[in-house]
Amino acid sequence: MGRWLVKNSRVLVPVAADPRLDVADGAMIIEDHRVVWTGRSADVPAEGDFERVLDASGCVVLPGLVNTHHHLYQSLTRNLATADGMSLFEWLKKLYPIWAGLTAEAAQVSAQLGLAELALAGATTVADHLYLFPNDTRLDDTIEAARLAGIRFHPTRGSMSLGESQGGLPPDRVCEDEAAILADCVRVIETFHDPRPYSMCRVGLAPCSPFSVTAELMRATAVLARRYPGVRLHTHLAETRDEEAFCLEHFGMKPGQYVASLGWEGSDVWFAHVVHPTPTDIGWLARTGSGCAHCPSSNMILGSGIAPVRQLIDAGVRVGLGVDGSASNDSNNLAGEARQALLLQRVGGASLTAREALHLATAGGAAVLGRDDIGVLEAGMAADFTAFRVDGPAFAGARGDIVSALATCGPPPAWFTVVHGRPIVEEGRFLPYDLGAVAARHEALSRSLVGPDQ
Repeated sequence: MGRWLVKNSRVLVPVAADPRLDVADGAMIIEDHRVVWTGRSADVPAEGDFERVLDASGCVVLPGLVNTHHHLYQSLTRNLATADGMSLFEWLKKLYPIWAGLTAEAAQVSAQLGLAELALAGATTVADHLYLFPNDTRLDDTIEAARLAGIRFHPTRGSMSLGESQGGLPPDRVCEDEAAILADCVRVIETFHDPRPYSMCRVGLAPCSPFSVTAELMRATAVLARRYPGVRLHTHLAETRDEEAFCLEHFGMKPGQYVASLGWEGSDVWFAHVVHPTPTDIGWLARTGSGCAHCPSSNMILGSGIAPVRQLIDAGVRVGLGVDGSASNDSNNLAGEARQALLLQRVGGASLTAREALHLATAGGAAVLGRDDIGVLEAGMAADFTAFRVDGPAFAGARGDIVSALATCGPPPAWFTVVHGRPIVEEGRFLPYDLGAVAARHEALSRSLVGPDQ
């Protein structure tokens, strides 16, 4: 994009958690993929021509939203089991046999659809957890989708190896041989992982859960990941009471104790959900620098419980937000998750401010993913930002801090979403590809996967 200017925003928000840094009538200069200046529109340096000027009048401009946990392929089975009021284990047992029909095309098209939805709601960075690879499916398929969408991507090579015949939850036919899993982990790291600043693709390794992989695979995966700079570790943890009962029965330990015994702790590790940590777990997470991806809508729709986000934050644990799979949320809206996080903590009797919720969606998520180049809008940071209009009916009468109204009044669609200095949503339109055509193909693939009777 070269050198360009964003100006006239109602508020420019460099750091979501700190309103003292807000800039009214704010402006920002971008050169290629980096922010080089922020300040008031009246103070924009005069020197140099701009290749483009983006008028953000009526908008709050925020750092791009960071989604720390997703399963993009699950948009193919939206509403199929969540509508029935199932718990996590019931839900998985219904869907595992259907997901066994996943193909490479379905994985890529579902990722294209989900990434576009996320961008239209302000997300600029997405971590995806693909943990089953039937037929010809490969992690390459979602990585190609992210390249087409222009999204900053943290794909994780997931895995399942502990089938029903060995006492695990998933059917044997959706599990893989552990040697093959580790070999493919090496392949995707060495093919796609880029640990450099401003990287558009950083690969992680992500055995699915304590009830779907062996202890040996968990240990071996951690050792493998730590051979490569910037490769992080991810898994589900302490999501439900059923998981806790499984770990106690099979390992004689609660989930947090179990993964810690396998070397799964530290600043290179982040866990999805963490709905039921013990007080000891919370201290362990803080002490080791391990991160958490809070997924409020998924936790509610599957009846998993209310994660103790306030306690985690107060203990110093790194916390971000995740949409989770579109089959356990049925939506792809990270800005909506910030609102859900705010409301769910209040329902649970804890205090979480709107600004704190927006922090979880921006700098909080960046910290969970180990990124020091996104999540904040200041000179030297990546040019990842989103703009939400706050001059429409939904915000009429909003007083006080208009930025916090994005969480309390509910976020509108993104007006602009820019990743790495490239607009991918402009005036509410998704630019990289024909989203209508992708949605139509997605619908056909979903029908083929699920069957005509559903």
